[in-house]
Amino acid sequence: PLEWRQYFSTLAAPSAEIPHGPIVQAVAERTRQRGATAVAPARAEGAPAMEKQAAVSRLIQVYSLRGHQIADLDPLGLWERPAPAVLSFDFLGLDESDLQREFSTGGLAGTGHTRMKLQDILALLKQIYCGKLAAEFAHISRARERLWLREQFEACRVHWTFAPEEQKTILDSLTRAEGIEQFLQLRYPTQKRFSLEGGETLIPMLDILADEAAALGVDEMVIGMPHRGRVNVLANILRKPYEMVLAECAGSLLAREATGDGDVKYHLGYSHDRATASGNHVHLSLSANPRHLEAVNPVVEGVARAKQDHMADPERGRVVPVLMHGDAAFTGQGVVAETLTLSELDGYRTGGTIHVIVNNQIGFTTPPEAYRFTPYPSDVAKIIQAPVLH
Repeated sequence: PLEWRQYFSTLAAPSAEIPHGPIVQAVAERTRQRGATAVAPARAEGAPAMEKQAAVSRLIQVYSLRGHQIADLDPLGLWERPAPAVLSFDFLGLDESDLQREFSTGGLAGTGHTRMKLQDILALLKQIYCGKLAAEFAHISRARERLWLREQFEACRVHWTFAPEEQKTILDSLTRAEGIEQFLQLRYPTQKRFSLEGGETLIPMLDILADEAAALGVDEMVIGMPHRGRVNVLANILRKPYEMVLAECAGSLLAREATGDGDVKYHLGYSHDRATASGNHVHLSLSANPRHLEAVNPVVEGVARAKQDHMADPERGRVVPVLMHGDAAFTGQGVVAETLTLSELDGYRTGGTIHVIVNNQIGFTTPPEAYRFTPYPSDVAKIIQAPVLH
């Protein structure tokens, strides 16, 4: 309407006469009242301290949502990622002189400290969100879920450490992972084996994952993975006998394959009943994957769903699907997005899947900037608002 257009045209010129009209006059009066109310506290004593506290609260929130962008996630130093301006003191209205001042922490990480110096708050935020492990869950629209994830992640990063025995177990697992790769390279240098070299931490991670799942009451884990690292996973996670692994690397036919050519070692599946250190048991089964990389994803989900139905498990918590991916394949193959989308439908839901992306920072022969436009290969998972740990 013309009178609205005239009214808004006066906002840029305060000296101009406000046009008449009952609607416009009423809005103008309310605007003046709100302006007076908003300006009053700024002149009150103590307002600068309140503004600084508000800036610190924003700092804590911004680090929880975007701290992963400056985390130490690139061991090779290949990424060029400028720090976002929103994490800078200038943007937030803080300066170096505030570092020695105390501010409310808002219960940050459950430390029990209600007030801390800003330099200590900043150090704690960097420890939680910007180390070798980072979290990304700002894309989750469900506030309760997002806040729960934040609380759990903060508490874990501050309070949780590995006991000496756990450290020895991880070292043993990592040593086995690296040892088999070195042996196979020396013994069978011309064999195609899709090595896990550079991603050996996958093995201790899967070890801990299986043990923790068993402790939480999981009976089975159905696993799917690409070719890379399969021999290592078969030997060290599925406990496939080394003599079988070496026979396959040497090209020998096993008894069950004597009537045909069999299949190559990086296509094969296996299953194993794993006894954990805590006395629990979990059945691990790795699905065969004789086709193109990610084609196994819906197969694993279907197997897990069928097992859950067979066990009469309406909560879908006794059988857990675990899918491993290469970084470029997770981004580039449509079956990944299709499987993620199906996961949200009642007829296909499996209660959640653990996805592990082995980020080699190269897609076979392709650098990341040549095969994706997003910061991370995991960004595809945002279509179902899945939390991501980097």
